Amino acid sequence: QVQVEESGGGWVQPGGSMRLSCTTSGGTSNTYTMGWFRQAPGKEREFVAADKRSGAGTYYRESVRGRFTVSRANGKKTLNLQMNSLKPEDTAVYYCAVALGNPITSSMRTASTYDIWGQGTQVTVSS
Repeated sequence: QVQVEESGGGWVQPGGSMRLSCTTSGGTSNTYTMGWFRQAPGKEREFVAADKRSGAGTYYRESVRGRFTVSRANGKKTLNLQMNSLKPEDTAVYYCAVALGNPITSSMRTASTYDIWGQGTQVTVSS
């Protein structure tokens, strides 16, 4: 059974940086398609970034492109989300998500594509 563990999060001033990490354990595969979503108070959960397990593609929400970067580590079991130039509107609970299958490109930004979710970690950007 695949489990995910998130780390990182906290408070940062506008313009600052923060890194979130998500590590998988268990399961039969060494790597999975993984993504990050976020949910701000009173808003729906939204896609942030994702990385295909095959290394075939990395995808970003338009509002974070150029500021956020995903990368793999730990034999591809960990997906890092490096967030730079953070803005107050980036404040949200960030969730790691894992897809057990091999999703097609057009579904990478859809929450229902992902099968397993982390517990979420709060990111607060304020002065």
